[in-house]
Amino acid sequence: MKILFSEPFKKDYNGLSTEVQEALDKALDFLIINPRYPSLRAKKLPQTSIWYARITRGYRFTFQFNNNMITLRRVGTHSILDKERKS
Repeated sequence: MKILFSEPFKKDYNGLSTEVQEALDKALDFLIINPRYPSLRAKKLPQTSIWYARITRGYRFTFQFNNNMITLRRVGTHSILDKERKS
């Protein structure tokens, strides 16, 4: 499966601590292998086509499925989920 990094995702990623970036990199490896990998705890935001997954206890990332590609949308604390619901 191919991964597309959106510009907002890239900007968010650069603002993360090295520790969270490393945890996200590991989570993305799991996402590529199996989007339903248990530690990701992936769920769909209600009434949207946007999914979110767990990086750490306090950090999440959002993504969408597009044919045979995953588009990474945003990454950050739980507040990104509120932003995604409004978009």
